[in-house]
Amino acid sequence: MEQDVVRESARAGRVVLWEESARDGAQAKTLMSAGFRVRLARGQGRMFGADGPRHVVFAAGFPAVCAEEFEAVRRVAVEAEGAVSVAAVCRGRAEDVRQAVDAVRGTAHARVMVVVPGSEPMARTMTHRPAREALESAAALIREARGLDDRIAVDICLADASRADHGLLADGASALTAAGAGTIVLADTVGCQLPSEAAALFGRIRATADPGVVLASHLHNDLGLGLANTLEALRAGVRVVAASWLGIAERSGMAATEQLLFLLAHDPARASRLLAADTPAWWTAPDLTALPRLARLVAEETGVPLTVTTPVVGTGVGTISTGTPFVHPQLFQPFDPEELLGIAPSVVLTHLASVRVVRAVAARLGHQLDERQARAALAWVKTRAYRTGRAVVDEAAFAGYLTGLRTLPAEVSA
Repeated sequence: MEQDVVRESARAGRVVLWEESARDGAQAKTLMSAGFRVRLARGQGRMFGADGPRHVVFAAGFPAVCAEEFEAVRRVAVEAEGAVSVAAVCRGRAEDVRQAVDAVRGTAHARVMVVVPGSEPMARTMTHRPAREALESAAALIREARGLDDRIAVDICLADASRADHGLLADGASALTAAGAGTIVLADTVGCQLPSEAAALFGRIRATADPGVVLASHLHNDLGLGLANTLEALRAGVRVVAASWLGIAERSGMAATEQLLFLLAHDPARASRLLAADTPAWWTAPDLTALPRLARLVAEETGVPLTVTTPVVGTGVGTISTGTPFVHPQLFQPFDPEELLGIAPSVVLTHLASVRVVRAVAARLGHQLDERQARAALAWVKTRAYRTGRAVVDEAAFAGYLTGLRTLPAEVSA
């Protein structure tokens, strides 16, 4: 078999990101073109330089959906080869496994992820069999895939693992790894876990499964806890973690790629404490300045907006609109956006502006205001905001006001 760089990285204590925006993201009613998937996979891999395949598994899609989806996955496998490890995802059916293998066959670091039920209710629904039988049949699917092409790594995703019996999961993970699985993905399919429950799940499975088992997490965000639960999985020793750009995934999504990467990379000492390990999280640390650009590209492609409250890459990052943050910005931000993300600070005019803020914006527009002019301009900004019903005041309108202000006698402008 070809070297499994993902499994090796995880066993060496390095973090591997399992990128789901092109695959699970489709269940958020988005559709990435084949060309964009290639572009995103390459861009994400470049964040890690030559170690892209060791740090990123790019789930390219679900080939069984239709011929067009198969071709999209195939194109990513061929054109993003060497930038990331490309995975085709499929159901636990022999024909689907064969199709997924065909989609990535002949490319470096190729993977197939087979989704099978982990809990009793999910097994009864998906396979009409008990969960133990469903897990046993998954071993046959691994052998099927490996028999078709033993250079392709095979991963097993246990759906609804968060509501499954922990003993059964540990036994199943051990047996599936013995059958040749690269990683065993435990999914909180419906996003119902609390952080303490996620910690218990991953901690217990790691403690009771065979030492050779490499666990991965796939945690949804229905309770708003996808990122927190993923951090708990990492604290429990898991090193392969699923995420999606802008958090797009089924229903309320999952942990956001840009947030997870930033949390694990912007402060290495803090990341080491989180991971409870002396081993660095990365073979090559990611270039965080790529995060805003890639996030914007995903937003444009999918129509999922970046908002003022989107962490790390949102439109509010690096903006200042009030007095004290303007004077001492370091007191009002947890990190320096320009240093870490390449986002230059910007001063924005709102109804909360101070004289200092007004003067700074005026100077950027080419106007130096004395005290009386600055106070007149401040009053105009506040009136304008409330009259229009919009907090942010249009700078073109402000520039026009300033031009008129400079032509008035001092007593009038006062």
